[in-house]
Amino acid sequence: MSPLRSVDMTTKEAITGAVVRSDVCAVPSAGVVAESMVAYVLADAFLEKFGADAIPDIQAAYEHYLTRIKEM
Repeated sequence: MSPLRSVDMTTKEAITGAVVRSDVCAVPSAGVVAESMVAYVLADAFLEKFGADAIPDIQAAYEHYLTRIKEM
């Protein structure tokens, strides 16, 4: 990787820029985005099943669901 030509703004002299390593791999970023989307979809499904009006209502519906499935 070769440095780019540039100009020093204070002295107006030609200089070469610093060589900076840049990673262009999107895989780590894609993992973060995918994890966030999975969390969003799971939260949406949870709220669809147990309601989304108020947190105490959601909690009561979830606890009732847990009690009901234990009795099966």
